[in-house]
Amino acid sequence: MSLLVLQSDFRAWLETGSAQASSAFAPEAQPGLLVYQNNYRASLMACLEESFPRTLAWIGGRAFRSVAATLIDARPPDSWSLDHYAAHFPVALAKALPDDPEVAELATLEQALTEAFVGPDAVALTADDLSHINWDTAVLRLVPTARMLTVTTNAAAIWSALASDQNPPAAAALTTPAQLLIWRAEYTSCFRALDRIEDELMGDMDNGIAFVDVCRRLISALGHAEGIMTAGNWLGRWTTDGLLINIA
Repeated sequence: MSLLVLQSDFRAWLETGSAQASSAFAPEAQPGLLVYQNNYRASLMACLEESFPRTLAWIGGRAFRSVAATLIDARPPDSWSLDHYAAHFPVALAKALPDDPEVAELATLEQALTEAFVGPDAVALTADDLSHINWDTAVLRLVPTARMLTVTTNAAAIWSALASDQNPPAAAALTTPAQLLIWRAEYTSCFRALDRIEDELMGDMDNGIAFVDVCRRLISALGHAEGIMTAGNWLGRWTTDGLLINIA
């Protein structure tokens, strides 16, 4: 038996545990196969529990592990790192718990925060940098870990309460979908809600938008005085939050 065939047969056993897959191995190997399969499933279960602690706390161990076991049965890992396996879990939750949409959204938020934490590094602008910038030509760009997430429930409030060891609110649908901005500031993953205007600007800042265009759009939406004031306030907040890079 070649190494490739052995690896293929062993993977088939880990994924299915079927009698057909087991028959590829000698009788004396059977007890050891059970140990390996148990370790395989336990490793995937531990990966999901460690990746989604807030979701686990929200729905409880029994419901969490039921969905996780179904995912493990249906979908083996497809990457060299177990870190990537967690990305499949929010979809599995959405399918398993369609009447509880906050669960999948909570897991999606947790996964997005994890991805931000391990995302590309970048040197964010500081307040000291702002005085050296030509604002007539400056282009605003977001750090590479920034992304937007649409939520239809109060999953963000649930996450915040659980992260603070407080009693979470009851699940509730939002009157209108909300946009969350997720990013990493130094060594901390962060998120906050955006209003409609800031959300539209963030979408353009992902590819770069001139600061003068930011000012024009805010003036158009809010009037001259309030638009200029908002542009200055938001620029200060974006800088404090560690959101901006590559102003040129």
